[in-house]
Amino acid sequence: MQNLQDIRRNYKMGELHREDLCANPIEQFQSWLKQTIDAGIPDPTAMTIATVSPDGQPSQRIVLLKDVDAKGFVFYTNLSSRKAQELDRNSKISLHFPWHFLERQVKVCGVATQLSTSEVAKYFLSRPKESQIAAWASKQSQPISTRQMLLSKFEEVKQKFSSGEVPIPKFWGGYRIVPHEIEFWQGGEHRLHNRFSYTRNLAEPYLGEDQTWQIQRLMP
Repeated sequence: MQNLQDIRRNYKMGELHREDLCANPIEQFQSWLKQTIDAGIPDPTAMTIATVSPDGQPSQRIVLLKDVDAKGFVFYTNLSSRKAQELDRNSKISLHFPWHFLERQVKVCGVATQLSTSEVAKYFLSRPKESQIAAWASKQSQPISTRQMLLSKFEEVKQKFSSGEVPIPKFWGGYRIVPHEIEFWQGGEHRLHNRFSYTRNLAEPYLGEDQTWQIQRLMP
């Protein structure tokens, strides 16, 4: 294997200046996300989410962002999964969007709240039927002996719901992350990267699109 210390490159794709930033980080994020989608980057909505166990052990996994607006960032999952169980005990969460091709990344810190039944239903019913069936077939994060057992369960559920709509599992739902810090990173030459952090006053309620944010440039 090549010496990992020799793997490096310079970052020259762009700069990031304070005067170019939106006053609201959600609008700034939406702008960057659109640019990522327009650039044809694979899985532009993929994000790593970090949660913490009761004994303080962090864990990460990749999920897909399904909505973002002034109210926050949304994803869906099995409510029996490890991430959901950890969020039930500790709602603090961190998101990370690694847009390497554009030499960008975004970090979000916030608090997760469960979505309403109507919000979950609206999204679940919009999914392909195979994805709806998969939600029933998989007991997420539970051990399984072979993949064939999972495939057999999928076929069993598929046959069960062969006619009509697939009902929404009670163990399936979603979360909205209300942010209190959002950081934007743009690679810079000679490792002099550009970092800007948006933070808000946690002593005050979140005001969505009317929220006032403090913007600071950070050392790389």
